[in-house]
Amino acid sequence: MNKEDTIIAQFDYTLIANYFSVIDRQGPGGKEETLKALSFMKNLPAKPKIADIGCGTGSQTSVLASGMDCSITAVDLLPEMVEGVKARIRRDNLEDKVTAFVGSMTELPFRPNEFDIFWAEGSIYNIGFEKGLTEWRKFIKPGGFIAVSECCWLTNKRPDNIGYFLQNYLEIDNISNKLRIMEQAGYLPTAHFVLPEHCWTDNYFAQMETRMREFLEENNNSTAARQFVAFMKSDMLIFQQYKEFFGYVFFIGQKYD
Repeated sequence: MNKEDTIIAQFDYTLIANYFSVIDRQGPGGKEETLKALSFMKNLPAKPKIADIGCGTGSQTSVLASGMDCSITAVDLLPEMVEGVKARIRRDNLEDKVTAFVGSMTELPFRPNEFDIFWAEGSIYNIGFEKGLTEWRKFIKPGGFIAVSECCWLTNKRPDNIGYFLQNYLEIDNISNKLRIMEQAGYLPTAHFVLPEHCWTDNYFAQMETRMREFLEENNNSTAARQFVAFMKSDMLIFQQYKEFFGYVFFIGQKYD
């Protein structure tokens, strides 16, 4: 497997789950950024109902549940992640606010107009930005909100190694084009902001070196495990080399009729 041509989707789900399920975050983000995105949602009901899609082990789930009186349904495709959410909410005494189950974001068992907020932090790429906004809209109450974070170009210039981005961030685009897609999907874009560098380096990458060593030991230094670690190291290096060109952007939109 040539690491220059590798994308994370080529690895076995079991390997991915084994690596990420014990890490606090599965992608760039942070408590302050989650709360900042939430702050742009005005006139919410007294106890909003929230769907957290592609929740991972629930870092943002816990932040949302701790910061407000609400009811959260957390969903992830990987059972290991859902077990992580359940462990986290037990630890944080949030079991009265959060339920979690294994499910696909493409086949959600929700009713029309069921939720006040749809949340997908670092996960909408799994279904696609436009497809996710469009298909999830029916589950959101009129005037309700959606919040997603998505990898975007931060400049009109492009890095030399553009092939990596086109392979690993299939829908990477300018922020203005993402806002246009949000509008066309039936939302009023209410806010957007770029995640600061510490959301990558301190909140995400800082855990990686320790986890890489543990992961290799757990998997007997297998070829597949070594290839996965090499991929994750290259991911970290790409950010350090090209962080002025790209980053994650939080988009907050309000459903309108």
